[in-house]
Amino acid sequence: MTTRKESAGGAGSPPESRYRLDVHHGGAAYEDALAADALTGLTGPVKSLPPKYFYDADGSALFDRITTLPEYYLTRTEERIVKAMASRWMAEIRPAELVELGAGTCAKIRWLMDARNGASAPQRLLFLPFDVDARTMDGAVRGLLRDYAFLAVHGIIGDFQRDLSRVPAPGARRLAVFFGSTLGNLHPNERARVLQDLRGILRSGDCFLLGVDLVKDTGTLEAAYNDSAGVTAAFNRNILAVLNRHLGSDFDQAAYAHEAFYDRERSRIEMHLRPMTPQEVHIPRLGGLTVTVTPDETIWTESSYKFTREGVGEMLSAAGLPLVDWQTDTDGMFAMALARRD
Repeated sequence: MTTRKESAGGAGSPPESRYRLDVHHGGAAYEDALAADALTGLTGPVKSLPPKYFYDADGSALFDRITTLPEYYLTRTEERIVKAMASRWMAEIRPAELVELGAGTCAKIRWLMDARNGASAPQRLLFLPFDVDARTMDGAVRGLLRDYAFLAVHGIIGDFQRDLSRVPAPGARRLAVFFGSTLGNLHPNERARVLQDLRGILRSGDCFLLGVDLVKDTGTLEAAYNDSAGVTAAFNRNILAVLNRHLGSDFDQAAYAHEAFYDRERSRIEMHLRPMTPQEVHIPRLGGLTVTVTPDETIWTESSYKFTREGVGEMLSAAGLPLVDWQTDTDGMFAMALARRD
């Protein structure tokens, strides 16, 4: 583990004195994990890559563009729900610590910070953002520290499927947040493990706020992942650029078509990359492995599961995080689930 910056000072101190960043998943550790996941995924019966590797600095920037697209309803719908409810939630929970999984650019956490403190009541707040990309987090946190004098930040760079135990134990009432339906990128057994790990960084009575995309008509779902501007396609192909940069592979991004479709039986969007002509890819970091990908197969890069209230309630209860509030938009497109650790 490396510590990039140390936090000391209280509210009103210079930003640098209120900021600590612990890196558990950078450099060699990141590349070792990527190599292991790529070897498993690209040599299996169905070729795949985990979606967490989308989010280097370029991928994060592309995803930010996706959230503004007309077809991508998720972010603007989530924003409406959270902004409508934030003041009530923050008044009821009164957190002194906020943990955000998959914090990215930290734009969404501002909705809660504004509701929790505000200019008239600058109570100290500890923010613990958790993300895989240090460069994106560093820039985002600097902006937060400039804008919120009451804020101290302890950032954690890690993989939320492996490193949640690295989050410091609660020192006060804590609210953990997972925006954007990112939990839906995991298969059911993976979600269960992450939720158990999440429960471990909360004390009894602490809360967890989860964004979930809801089951709806196929046309709306598929349009959200096949935008007319092609930004999602570029985002999907960027995972190949990540492998090229870190593993020395020679994927030709332009040779792969983006595909996204809804599997109604499994209630999930699937994203794939399909080569338009046969591709032979060399990956030096994997012992010189050569992978052949033909047009009749794909590289599966993401699943995005869609939920119902009943399913979310059962999932959270099984993890010892019973549901205490459920808020949706008027059209039933998206939901925010608030749970409390038992």
